[in-house]
Amino acid sequence: MPALQLTATTVAGGLSVSVEPASDPSRAERSFAALETQLNSLPLGSQIVLVGSDTLNIDSTTVAWLLRVVRVCNSKSLKWSTRDLPLSAQRLLELALSVPERKGARRIPRSDSFLETVGRGTLLLLHTIREWFAFTGELMVELFNLVRGRARVPVRDIWQTLDQCGPSALPIVTLISTLVGVILAFIGAQQLRQFGATIYVANLVGVGMLREMGAVMTAVIMAGRTGAAFAAQLGTMQVNEEIDALKTFGFSPMQYLVIPRVLALVVMMPLLCLYADGLGILGGAIVSALTLDISLAQYYYQTVSAVHLTDVWLGVSKSVVFGILIALAGCLAGMRCGRSASAVGTAVTTAVVSGIVSVVLCDAVFAIITEVLGV
Repeated sequence: MPALQLTATTVAGGLSVSVEPASDPSRAERSFAALETQLNSLPLGSQIVLVGSDTLNIDSTTVAWLLRVVRVCNSKSLKWSTRDLPLSAQRLLELALSVPERKGARRIPRSDSFLETVGRGTLLLLHTIREWFAFTGELMVELFNLVRGRARVPVRDIWQTLDQCGPSALPIVTLISTLVGVILAFIGAQQLRQFGATIYVANLVGVGMLREMGAVMTAVIMAGRTGAAFAAQLGTMQVNEEIDALKTFGFSPMQYLVIPRVLALVVMMPLLCLYADGLGILGGAIVSALTLDISLAQYYYQTVSAVHLTDVWLGVSKSVVFGILIALAGCLAGMRCGRSASAVGTAVTTAVVSGIVSVVLCDAVFAIITEVLGV
């Protein structure tokens, strides 16, 4: 819609404001700001005359701009006149001013207090925890039915999901795991070089990858890749009402959609974790051989002497739990998705964030338990 160019000229007792069409809205806004500055400098009771030619296009936009000028004049206790405007503009402006503004019509932005923010966040957290427990309980019931042979789980879907979670994820897991091993080796070399103990880089990389980094980095990758995919798939099915169709035909969405994804991720996570452990150790060996003058044989024997089977089992156990958490986060976000495209995006974001957060919290719990037990 066209804007108005407002040009003010000083006359005896006030201002004469010329109203003309403006080709550039930004220029019109600047002219209004300049006019408002001039109005602020006028003494009380000054006369403001609005002037417009008969060729002026009179529409709702023109009246809205004139109302802006009139309201500024009223707020400054200035007198205004529309006698030099076209008759149609005078009548429309008079009609607009004849109806008082309804109280509460303007939306006033309101900021929540600190207590309101904390309370709302607490309620949201409690609701999320309740949903997690309810979803986990429903999944455990269906898994128990599966063990008893009373659940109809599509085996073909399990194999397809295994392919999506496993072989398709190998390139990104290969890259990240190798780089993590390289980073650990460089960080350890910087500190151990001060004591002439660079050979212990092998200990650092081996133990770090097997106990922590292999499982955690694989879980983060799968949360951002597979967990998001689960949420997007189930969320899209929710939008297209495919899940409602399954319920209508008497099929359990938990059996047909959730269990195959959970089982696939639980099976593939330990394998990907072991794969990531090996690549991380290999990355550390490459750095040691190229920059630390440690031969591959020395690195191998030092790693074998440093790591134990307990370290391997600890990392694998973590990966199994991480796989369950990632699958739960992705499936829960997808099953609780809304009925719009934006809701699918929100579900994907929720799945990734909740998956990573749950993995980190679980890893912290594992660290405390292993420290207490001396594992």
